[in-house]
Amino acid sequence: MKTKTMVLTLALSLAATAVCLASPQMGTWKLNEAKSKLNPAGGKIITVVYAAAGDNVKVIVDGTDKDGKPTHNEWIGKFDGKDYPVTGDPTSDMRSYKTVDANTLDLSVKKAGTVTATGKIVVSADGKSRTVTTSGTDAQGKKVESMSWYDKP
Repeated sequence: MKTKTMVLTLALSLAATAVCLASPQMGTWKLNEAKSKLNPAGGKIITVVYAAAGDNVKVIVDGTDKDGKPTHNEWIGKFDGKDYPVTGDPTSDMRSYKTVDANTLDLSVKKAGTVTATGKIVVSADGKSRTVTTSGTDAQGKKVESMSWYDKP
């Protein structure tokens, strides 16, 4: 009985990992500032890495804040629309991603239970670029919007 359970668990884990790896979101993405429309009062996300972490996805985000100081945060979860914790980001503590279709994710960012930003991440048909459009409120409650263009190196 234990062997059967272990084999089934391994098979399910491998299947979940294969699904994660098959997503066009996976890999390293670099900001293309020339094609982006960034909020001048905000920071910028320079590199985003999506990697398999068991049957989850790990998202590593590196950038700069509005003063040009380096930022780094990490998220581990599933693209199922549920909230999972963010570490290293003073502006958010939870994030969710939800698969819309093969190339599109919806994004929601929260701080202390309040949604502070929402967005859409769309990978191009050729898988070489993606756009991230977000809207939300800053720390002063002011509405902010941006569109970031990323290329796969």
